[in-house]
Parts: sequence; C-alpha cells; structure tokens
Amino acid sequence: MTHTWRKSTRSSNGSNCVEVRNDLTAVRDSKNPTGPTLPVDLQSLVRHLKG
Repeated sequence: MTHTWRKSTRSSNGSNCVEVRNDLTAVRDSKNPTGPTLPVDLQSLVRHLKG
C-alpha cells in the first residue's frame, strides 16, 4: 500500500523539510523517505505549526 506524504507548499524543491501524512499522525525527514517516522499528537503538532 502506498501512502501519500505531503510537505508545505512554502517549502523549496530541496529535501530540507518535514513531511506529513493524512492517515497517520506522524512526520518524517524528506531527506530519508524510507527512514523512521515520528508519531506525534495531532493537536500538539497544530499548536507548534501555528506558534
């Protein structure tokens, strides 16, 4: 099964960004897409991104 990861439209085309997935509350490093993911609390992530 293929999952769709997204990054901000404000990110450059480089690989220095964090990506998120809708079906999983987790983030990953775009430089290592097959590497580990970091599970996060969705509300905490939203507060952090707005802060």
